[in-house]
Amino acid sequence: MGTAASMNADTSSENHAGGQLYVSLKMENYSLKGELVPHVFGSAPLVGSWDSSKALSMERESTFMWELSFVVPPNHETLDFKFLLKPKHGNVPCIVEEGPNRHLIGGALPGDQNSAVFKVPGDEVLEYKVFIQADRVSPFDLAASWRVYQENFQRSTVRGIPDVSIASVTEASNENGSPASLELDIEHYVVPAPSSANSGPVYAANMTETPRSLTRTGIFSRNDSSSDSSHSQKDLGASVDRPGGMEVIVPETAKLSLESGLVESKSVGTFSNMQKHEGHRGLFVDRGVGSPRLLKSASSSTFALDVKLDSESKNSMPAAAGAVAAGAIADQMLGPKEDRHLAIVLVGLPARGKTFTAAKLTRYLRWLGHDTKHFNVGKYRRLKHGVNQTADFFRGDNAEGIEARNEVAALAMEDMISWMQEGGQVGIFDATNSTRKRRNMLMKMAEGECKIIFLETLCNDRSIIERNIRLKVQQSPDYAEEPDFEAGYNDFKVRLENYEKVYEPVEEGSYIKMIDMVSGNGGQIQVNNISGYLPGRIVFFLVNTHLTPRPILLTRHGESRDNVRGRIGGDSAISDSGELYAKKLANFVERRLKNEKAASIWTSTLQRTILTASPIGGFPKIQWRALDEINAGVCDGMTYEEIKKNMPEEYESRKKDKLRYRYPRGESYLDVIQRLEPVIIELERQRAPVVVISHQAVLRALYAYFADRPLKEIPHIEMPLHTIIEIQMGVTGVQEKRYKLM
Repeated sequence: MGTAASMNADTSSENHAGGQLYVSLKMENYSLKGELVPHVFGSAPLVGSWDSSKALSMERESTFMWELSFVVPPNHETLDFKFLLKPKHGNVPCIVEEGPNRHLIGGALPGDQNSAVFKVPGDEVLEYKVFIQADRVSPFDLAASWRVYQENFQRSTVRGIPDVSIASVTEASNENGSPASLELDIEHYVVPAPSSANSGPVYAANMTETPRSLTRTGIFSRNDSSSDSSHSQKDLGASVDRPGGMEVIVPETAKLSLESGLVESKSVGTFSNMQKHEGHRGLFVDRGVGSPRLLKSASSSTFALDVKLDSESKNSMPAAAGAVAAGAIADQMLGPKEDRHLAIVLVGLPARGKTFTAAKLTRYLRWLGHDTKHFNVGKYRRLKHGVNQTADFFRGDNAEGIEARNEVAALAMEDMISWMQEGGQVGIFDATNSTRKRRNMLMKMAEGECKIIFLETLCNDRSIIERNIRLKVQQSPDYAEEPDFEAGYNDFKVRLENYEKVYEPVEEGSYIKMIDMVSGNGGQIQVNNISGYLPGRIVFFLVNTHLTPRPILLTRHGESRDNVRGRIGGDSAISDSGELYAKKLANFVERRLKNEKAASIWTSTLQRTILTASPIGGFPKIQWRALDEINAGVCDGMTYEEIKKNMPEEYESRKKDKLRYRYPRGESYLDVIQRLEPVIIELERQRAPVVVISHQAVLRALYAYFADRPLKEIPHIEMPLHTIIEIQMGVTGVQEKRYKLM
């Protein structure tokens, strides 16, 4: 960028036939004054007239910079104009810059006009730096630029902000944000995390499904009510309150109106038009509230029998939207009965990361809307045989030990199959399953009930194995009553040797092998006989996951102008309070991540997140369209009171089911989850810290993934302004801290 004085006056002598003049005017001021917005007015045809009410508004490019770009017609390369300040809301009073008119001649300003001076009421003087850049561009380049803009609708790129940039450190303002006022004591800013969050390391096996077939004393209980699975066993650290599946409504024949073609959906009590096609059968899914889940023509009386989507299997449908639901429907319509339920059976020696991999996979599938449960055979063993089993219990020549371990494995498998028959979709069966005999037993039990995919974890890195052994001894309930760490460590080493003597790698059936993948530094993944939408998603997730510890910082943008007015959506700039938060956030990030050279800053493409990130220097900034706020459709820019008054039916529909409610021509929370999946995959793949600056609905969905919160809770998760949520990801699971900077 060049200033007016540095412009080459010879630009006007260039051949006009070679292109048109593209001019960018920029104004910079660090002493902000209320809501005064810089404008440009002047001679026709560029600006329109010297009428201040018709002046062109400059667009905010960053916290302290405004910009206006235009193309000058070849016969009007000499222009007269001036800058003026106008209130953001209204046309008066206008403050015109002091001094003579500016003359733009062929893209250059004669003389020294690098600043614009304004006298505001009270004899206060405001001075803005002025930058002018002029380039000769061909009509072809102009057309291409406009086409890209039309296709992407990324106003940030039009404002000159690249999609990826590395910002240098921004000088701190002397007003409301001086270094002295931003002194940071991180501990001072820490606030307690929500009570539902885990305060410390949690052994992943403790968070698995609580055995329903065993009582606390280890006695068989075959009379457990199926409703028991819906309760949480808090004293065991188990949480089985999971999101329900996608509801499939089969209308009764009596409710079908042949004359009107209307079908009543009993779950929501609304009607939808249905085209009558004789003999046609089909599954119709729309995740918007008020739409029937399944439409059936009057003549297709055999539909429910053919597809068997009755009350017994309705919960096997995912709650998520779009491709997830479509993939599940395709698998159910085209595959055999057992393919409707999927069992991921873990295989591997102890201390190879099986349980942590299972926990991450369970969390991912639940977040996508698949009803998923994690069954840990070790938990069954501890309840049935106690926690004081020594390494001898795991010897390959200990017939009693083998029988006892196979017994609890069969119990866990029976529980998982029973849960699937009640509507569960994906079961994660977590055990060593180290011999073909054990795996054959499981496959025989699964015949006709569910599809089995073996997931084998192999690790040859002795340092990682050693780390995992020590974590196991420290955290596993197996050694909770062993006060001597070295004694527990030696016992576990002997247990591991017992397993190694009889271990047989997977070579049968459908399987996924993860070889040295746990570190995230390469490795191999092998697949055999894998097909279908959901198995494909699982493979893709596993390829990108690892256990390298690193923090992820989530924060909303600084308070925006629309936040102050209570309006949803929009693309407003940030308020004075939001700008102060942006400075505090930059100071926090600089200190928190000062030794993390590979960290990055992710924002949405909306200017309130870009402006919040602008003071942060030294890290790459990446804009994600997927991080844009939930699309409010026709309600964009309205307040909730206006929606309630003008669109009462929409207001009530949203109130009844915020998760599935879709704004007219907009999105639902389930839609947001679907578009955030690539963001989650990339966050899992990153090995360096990431700061995500986004919006309330989006951050609710991201936070729910890491905290393993049920889908139904997502729209109600508290996500306050001016607060940082630090998610720490590592081998001990996911922990969080919160920092409230303002």
